[in-house]
Amino acid sequence: MQVSLDSVGKELAGRSAQDVVRWAVETFGDRVALASSFGVEDVVLIDMLARVTKHPRIFAIDTGRLHEATYEVMDRIRERYGLTIEVYFPAREAVEQLEREHGFHSFWTSVEARHHCCDIRKVEPLQRALAGLEAWITGLRREQSMTRAEVQVVEKDTAHGGILKINPLADWINDQVWDYIREHNVPYNQLHDEGFPSIGCQPCTRAVAPGDHPRAGRWWWEAPEYKECGLHVHVAEGSARR
Repeated sequence: MQVSLDSVGKELAGRSAQDVVRWAVETFGDRVALASSFGVEDVVLIDMLARVTKHPRIFAIDTGRLHEATYEVMDRIRERYGLTIEVYFPAREAVEQLEREHGFHSFWTSVEARHHCCDIRKVEPLQRALAGLEAWITGLRREQSMTRAEVQVVEKDTAHGGILKINPLADWINDQVWDYIREHNVPYNQLHDEGFPSIGCQPCTRAVAPGDHPRAGRWWWEAPEYKECGLHVHVAEGSARR
């Protein structure tokens, strides 16, 4: 389906995040899916999706090194909404080769080594997850980091064949996310109550001190401009602003 970003921008101008989610489902049906790491933004979007369709498509990438608390909230979400979560794992052979040749914590040795690990555990599974889709939904917000400051509500994702990337919460602030969680009693990862505003793989995520940047605990040994895993690093073209 060909969608004009100009017309989408006009159609969604001034609309709420819930309206953007509804538009995505009505426009693409089962050809749109939410990429969920089960952080607070993603569970908010799952709740929104469950309110507009009985069978939302939700996929997750299980890197093999997630926090136990992440698996726990995945099960709570499944039970709460009656969902099937499409889980993608990294290729077994690639992980085996990585660990045989570079050990189990090579990601700490350099930015390049960390990117290599993320490519194997996240980027390649994402490519498989997106195959056949016309659009994907993410929980990206501009407030999250300097690498996401230009995120738009709807973008053409040139890194993945030109499909649409839909970010309904792009202009939300953190308080809005938590207000929604509380208002709708949405299950969330318990690590958020333990000082983890952003949650990824267990070895690469830690709690932060009050007042620290929300993504300070992600790859904390790296400079801020490198704090992406490869899923969202490419600048999308032809963005449609809300």
